[in-house]
Amino acid sequence: MSRVYFVIPAYNESETIGYVLEEWYPVMSECGPDSRLVIVDDGSRDDTAAIVRAFAAEHPQTVLLEKENGGHGAAVLYGYRYALAQGAEYIFQTDSDGQTDPKEFPAFWALRDEYDMVIGHRGRRKDGISRVFVTKVLRLVILCCFHTWVLDANTPYRLMKAGTLAGYIDLIPEDYMLTNVLISVIYRKRGCGVKYLPISFGARRGGTNSINMKKIRKIGLQAWHDFRIIRRSLRRDGEDR
Repeated sequence: MSRVYFVIPAYNESETIGYVLEEWYPVMSECGPDSRLVIVDDGSRDDTAAIVRAFAAEHPQTVLLEKENGGHGAAVLYGYRYALAQGAEYIFQTDSDGQTDPKEFPAFWALRDEYDMVIGHRGRRKDGISRVFVTKVLRLVILCCFHTWVLDANTPYRLMKAGTLAGYIDLIPEDYMLTNVLISVIYRKRGCGVKYLPISFGARRGGTNSINMKKIRKIGLQAWHDFRIIRRSLRRDGEDR
């Protein structure tokens, strides 16, 4: 059986985390007894960690990682590093807001040996126009900065070979806010095998959408600044290979 770690970052998701645990645990456990459902609690101020802890007491393949708040990207990176350190063969990432559908995972799992990463493409979305706009802004910034087209760089529905990720994870700065975006760019620039599959993407199961136009502008400007620095690192890394 394969050893796959499901990495799910969470911040103040007490309204949704129980639902997400119940839905994703059976999918993870079907991958084998050495697989794990890893919840990265990013310094939540509500009952998120307590809910996960209670669930883990009755579901032994659940792991709770707790860290200081650093944002989604930092939490994802923390989970990836943990999974690699534990000897994961594959790493799957999704989010804790209940917007993704576990029933779509088998199509991804069936392609695990054919590609370095199988990633979801969010076509029809129900998470609001602001989130859609963020995706379009990031796509444009990536094109301008890296001269490459990435269909859906930040999708929280991706299955990766751990060996491939291990070769590139050190290119991602600690506490970086757009970890998944940068992974998508690196894989594209390095010619890794990437397959996009369409996925459904619903509305949040609970909580609130924190994205607004002010934050979108901040994300775009920060991404442009960071990408310019990282682009130079990628060039140096490419020259060394």
